Amino acid sequence: MGFPEYRGRRLRRNETLRRMVRETKLSVDDLIYPLFVAAGKNIRREVPSMPGVFNLSVENLAKEAREVARLGIPAVLLFGIPAKKDPLGKDAYSDRGIVQTAVRALKDAVPELVVITDVCFCEYTDHGHCGILKDGDVDNDATLEILAKSAVSHARAGADIVAPSDMMDGRVGAIRRALDKERFRNVPIMSYAAKYAGGFYGPFRDAADSTPSFGDRRSYQMDPPNAREALREVALDIEEGADIVMVKPALSYLDVIHRVRERFDLPVAAYNVSGEYSMVKGAAKLGWIDGDRVMMEILVSIKRAGADLIITYAAKEAARALGR
Repeated sequence: MGFPEYRGRRLRRNETLRRMVRETKLSVDDLIYPLFVAAGKNIRREVPSMPGVFNLSVENLAKEAREVARLGIPAVLLFGIPAKKDPLGKDAYSDRGIVQTAVRALKDAVPELVVITDVCFCEYTDHGHCGILKDGDVDNDATLEILAKSAVSHARAGADIVAPSDMMDGRVGAIRRALDKERFRNVPIMSYAAKYAGGFYGPFRDAADSTPSFGDRRSYQMDPPNAREALREVALDIEEGADIVMVKPALSYLDVIHRVRERFDLPVAAYNVSGEYSMVKGAAKLGWIDGDRVMMEILVSIKRAGADLIITYAAKEAARALGR
């Protein structure tokens, strides 16, 4: 049936009709808010390239978490910024490390909030790479051991979910075995299964002070033109024990999110990364776009592509908009 019998405009005439036939619905339950916790006290330092995003000391982190929970956002993703960095990133697996301390504080302050911890080393190493260096490269297998130690220390502190983002081969299996051995069998793993070595991470590196001191991460993160490789990476992580699989970044990889959604039945997360967030904020500041409207449109597009969970720095703004 075509025109004039079919007229698509009939069901677009007003907001109520549009709402009734809407195919994709974004919910506050879909959102995860990233937080950066810094060593020290009385720190609330805005990241210059990420308006509205802050480095927070532990006590301010707890205040922020209460606000996140009040808005109905179910989970936060926690990144640590230690006082000192070293070649092995020891703070990442110390029981008294910055993330472990923050997890305990969050679980005390807002026990109902799901706390997800980033498991990686780039924020903790003085060279800014995601693992142990050997002959100028990241030693994959040596890194697995400290990744497992880090994940166990997060679980011991009370993390609800651990999220390895390093892209070392075999890390999900190593973490699963270590968690199970230490009787953390019920702690899920949200793996950064298809993480691309793209150009959208610059503002995050400002926030986490994690820019590599030499080279880049293209030997362990994925090549942006590859989509079939993403399916192999996701399949391997699922075989190793991942409970949730993630695609990162989101906006330029909607096709990858869709392919992963079609192929696998595990929950799919997508990371609406710092560069995507900052571009919207920057263009809105210049008056080139309606920033709030564009941000919601981006989040809906990620959901429409197939993501069940969306990690986004705009989570609080989105939650307020969804609550109106």
